[in-house]
Amino acid sequence: MASEDTRNEEGPVIHLIFENFRSELDEHHDRRERIIKASRDITALSKKIIFALQRVRTINAPLPPNITKENKTRFTQIMDLFKSIAPELTGTNSWRYQRQISGGIQEFIEAISFEHYIKTQSLITRDEVAAQLPDGIIVTEDDYLMGIYDLTGEMMRFAVTTLSTGGQVKKSDVKDESEMDVDTENQSGPAQKYPIFPPEKAGIVVDLRNMRAMLEKLNVPRRHSSHMMKDMNKKMDVMQSSVEKVERAAYGLLVRGSERPSGWTPDLSSVTTGAGATNVEVESY
Repeated sequence: MASEDTRNEEGPVIHLIFENFRSELDEHHDRRERIIKASRDITALSKKIIFALQRVRTINAPLPPNITKENKTRFTQIMDLFKSIAPELTGTNSWRYQRQISGGIQEFIEAISFEHYIKTQSLITRDEVAAQLPDGIIVTEDDYLMGIYDLTGEMMRFAVTTLSTGGQVKKSDVKDESEMDVDTENQSGPAQKYPIFPPEKAGIVVDLRNMRAMLEKLNVPRRHSSHMMKDMNKKMDVMQSSVEKVERAAYGLLVRGSERPSGWTPDLSSVTTGAGATNVEVESY
């Protein structure tokens, strides 16, 4: 009789405990879905910023007013999205939902680093990225690194398109010809015109090669999570392929540039950004 009374008393207690578990799980799933949705919206807006920046044709110079106006609105929308989920990412939740917000942060880093490069021809730091985000949004080393890997793909598209739109000058167009290492003392005919790159265009190729050298030096400890190692290996292959495409475009234009017809543009059907996604259109979105 006593045991039966004990079971009757335990029933409501256990029921109450499981109700609390159910509420916590429902709250967890709702929070997770809100963060995933915000991350996807941030990713979409960041891609629009990148596509707008691909219409620029100069580096180390202020952005055109129309591009600045477009992207300012999108950056404001991104900040609002980050602020809306910042309270969801406090305390232990900042790491519990890191995987859900990581994609949006990486895409934002790709967009903001691309804009920073076009304006200053330099690489943005992780601290500079973090300074532009609301409190509560953590920029991890992993997310920063993945965003920079993706940046090389956008720099590749930018470089190939820029090189195809007047990416060379002739020796006769350079005022100080003594800087060119060309032996013309024993030439019997008129001086030969050797195609070279102006500094503002050649710099893109040099910067990409320097970035590849630095990224290839990285030694990530095995203690990192498996998904990070998998993403890094994949992005490393894409990054190396991107730099090689720019090198081939530069070498082809440098060696056989004089044979290109007026208005020639390269075949971009094999140009990829991200993990194997083919993009034929460069300037439209």
